[in-house]
Amino acid sequence: MSSPDPPTLRPALGPPRYCSHCSGALARSIPAGDDRERAQCHECATIHYENPRLVVGCLPQAADGRILLCRRAIEPRRGYWTLPAGFLENDESTEAGAARESREEACIEVAIDGLFTVFSVPHINQVHMIYRARLASPHYAPGPESLEVRLAAEQDIPWSELAFRTVERSLRLYFEDRRRGSFGVHSGIVERPPASPT
Repeated sequence: MSSPDPPTLRPALGPPRYCSHCSGALARSIPAGDDRERAQCHECATIHYENPRLVVGCLPQAADGRILLCRRAIEPRRGYWTLPAGFLENDESTEAGAARESREEACIEVAIDGLFTVFSVPHINQVHMIYRARLASPHYAPGPESLEVRLAAEQDIPWSELAFRTVERSLRLYFEDRRRGSFGVHSGIVERPPASPT
């Protein structure tokens, strides 16, 4: 009985390029029993799975009902407004990550009230999770990744200057739920924006 032909391999296009186990070169192929291409080592056959990254953050409300926003000091979308959020670290719960990002970006301490929105963003391999939170003290200030931080009532939200669609959708859902007097947990998919006409 002859052995099957080895799968056709093509070089890995992006990271990772080399195996973290043996330093062998990686190539993309469909491993046996799988249904999609993976980065696999030529030398030791280790499969290097690439999974979506989690972005966690807070929608922090002050005692007077205003929402805390941060103006980004870094790319992408430098100069645009956002909620305090960032990538989840290893060995960290999503709630702890949201609170940490709030400290780093706005120098605030928050009391987490509950999960509010979960958005899949498949075209950039991310999942965004935003928690409802309350400011634990009135102190806030820009952290290293923020140009400025401010509290805004609904009518003062700079809607046309928000950095990300997940932030805009979370804020709109928040104000809708608050007017209704009941907060839910919302989920959805944020698709790639249409290409601009040339």
